[in-house]
Amino acid sequence: MNGVCGSFSIFSSAQYLLTSDDDYLWWALALPLAGLMFDFLDGKVARWRKSTSMLGQELDSLADLVSFGVAPAVLAFAVGLRTYLDTVCLTGFICCGLARLARFNATVALIPKDAGGKARYFEGLPIPSSLGLVSILSYWVRQGWVEGKEGIPGGLVTLWGQSGGRGDIHPVSVIFGLWAAAMVSKTLRVPKL
Repeated sequence: MNGVCGSFSIFSSAQYLLTSDDDYLWWALALPLAGLMFDFLDGKVARWRKSTSMLGQELDSLADLVSFGVAPAVLAFAVGLRTYLDTVCLTGFICCGLARLARFNATVALIPKDAGGKARYFEGLPIPSSLGLVSILSYWVRQGWVEGKEGIPGGLVTLWGQSGGRGDIHPVSVIFGLWAAAMVSKTLRVPKL
């Protein structure tokens, strides 16, 4: 269901781009949060049943990539981060989320565990933390700070060439780049709750 929520968020973002109907955008913003609830439920059920599998671990990671990597990036695009350099930042965000999940799956056995067998910390920001970015986008939508309305906060900067070309970037798209770097950081250790 986590993956279903992420997929519907992506399609809702696409519907918003086609129709400019804010209801689609609000659905796109809400569905990753629903995906998080299913992600938590999945983990609780696995621990309750004392049953895990490699297949379940991989499915969980793939669903996380859709709901907390691709869906937030497509949401940012729908809201207005659409320049070439914006999409470079958003693509980097998705790829770092992918690398973070792959590294977690490959190294989870090496991370120190508590008495209950649960890893004590995450190495790098966990990908569901991208809901922080989704909450920022939600605030922007509420304020009307989207393409075609009030515009993206911070405006648009031309780094090279003429305005309207490949050198344009919304400075706030760098937030996605910084978040991506935090996800793949080997030195950032985030305690598990």
